[in-house]
Amino acid sequence: MGTVIEQIVVTRGGWRAHHSALRLAVGAAKRCLRQADRQGSDIDLLVNSGIYRDRNLGEPALAALIQHDIGANAEDPHPDGHGTFSFDIANGTCGLLTAMQIVDGFLHSHAVRCALVVTSDADPGRGLSRRFPFSPVGAALLCRWRDDGGLGSVRWVNAPDGGVSFRATVGPGRTGNVLRFSESEAKDREFAAAGAEAAGRCIAESSLGFPDIDAVVAAPASRGYRAALADELGIPVERIKVAADPRIHTASLAAALHDDGTLLRPGARVLFIAAGAGITAGAALYCQPDTGNS
Repeated sequence: MGTVIEQIVVTRGGWRAHHSALRLAVGAAKRCLRQADRQGSDIDLLVNSGIYRDRNLGEPALAALIQHDIGANAEDPHPDGHGTFSFDIANGTCGLLTAMQIVDGFLHSHAVRCALVVTSDADPGRGLSRRFPFSPVGAALLCRWRDDGGLGSVRWVNAPDGGVSFRATVGPGRTGNVLRFSESEAKDREFAAAGAEAAGRCIAESSLGFPDIDAVVAAPASRGYRAALADELGIPVERIKVAADPRIHTASLAAALHDDGTLLRPGARVLFIAAGAGITAGAALYCQPDTGNS
């Protein structure tokens, strides 16, 4: 039993959205709801895991703005009425997996019945970033609870490196606060080592082995990370699915699932592995129910 993905949508930035994480997230959320034949008012919980947003704003929570724009009970709930709880979380490439773990707790407690996970990143533009490395992409996952499948326990590994592997900072520039990036040459190998350790813990606690798993879905989508992760896990690199665009950031895990539509077929067993700055890595088994999934 666990959280299942009812619908998944990925949006890519056009000329109106390539500098707006909000537009990307709202566009993905609206299309996700439309394809699932649901309304914004059906959403009980909305979690946003995007990092890089319009004008480098830290407040208000982007989740609240997304909630308003998709009509997810933006007003205060009336007594005995339906409301929507929304908030942001920040965990980089691991953010989507973190959000799903949080959603799983809410759904398991039956405090909510329908949850929406959204994420997006965009170059803040207007001279507010320097050599922005990520593609403007948003994603939305509509989630609900099932007794015959879903997300298993998430296992985490932390290997603090003081931000050496990857770092993003905001500091003074000529036009205001400027977003800057730095990364090490060993980043992919170090991320892969942490990701493989998290995966090993996850597999050890299950009754499955790698031959029982249909695919490994990994983030980030860097080709170097994918190859290093395959070496660490001792499996062919072809078994590891990543997003087609290696520059996708927080939406990377969702894009990998979306790009290969067979990964969420009925009965599929997938191992999620995400690794990012910190160094932080997480892994979880996901089983798509055999029937009854739209």
